[in-house]
Amino acid sequence: MKTNIAILLLGLIAATMSAQPTLVNTNIDMPGYLKISQAAAAHREQRRVSEDAFIGLSRAPGTLILDARSHEKFALLHVKGAVNLSFPDITGDSLAQTIPDKSQRILIYCNNNFRNEPRAFPSKFAVASLNLSTYIALYSYGYTNVYELGPLLDINHTAIEFIHAP
Repeated sequence: MKTNIAILLLGLIAATMSAQPTLVNTNIDMPGYLKISQAAAAHREQRRVSEDAFIGLSRAPGTLILDARSHEKFALLHVKGAVNLSFPDITGDSLAQTIPDKSQRILIYCNNNFRNEPRAFPSKFAVASLNLSTYIALYSYGYTNVYELGPLLDINHTAIEFIHAP
């Protein structure tokens, strides 16, 4: 009896769900996101850099270091010379204000590049790394001269310079 009721309830739920209209929102495009993510991933493969290369590029004229972490985490500790544009605030307009030239060299890093500083750089799941989201977003908006810090570095044993909160 319980099995028959369960089957009947599951059938009713399935019928109700299949009867719902397709929810359309032209401001959300999962197939487009997946397509551009694949293109960005292929582009990214040649643009992940070592610690030494990151430092060298950061000192080159015309380079912008972008930190897409929260304003709070940025204020605690960030790479010297970095500009903060928190990921939730990335839009076409905010990028145009922060980086007017889409061909400008941009360096990115995230929480998952540094260990032993959990307050400023709390680790995320590897598949949820902020570098991935940031790279895809920049690529989506037409910023293709982007380089990503590749390795996981100990905050206490890296040559990268940081600015600490006062």
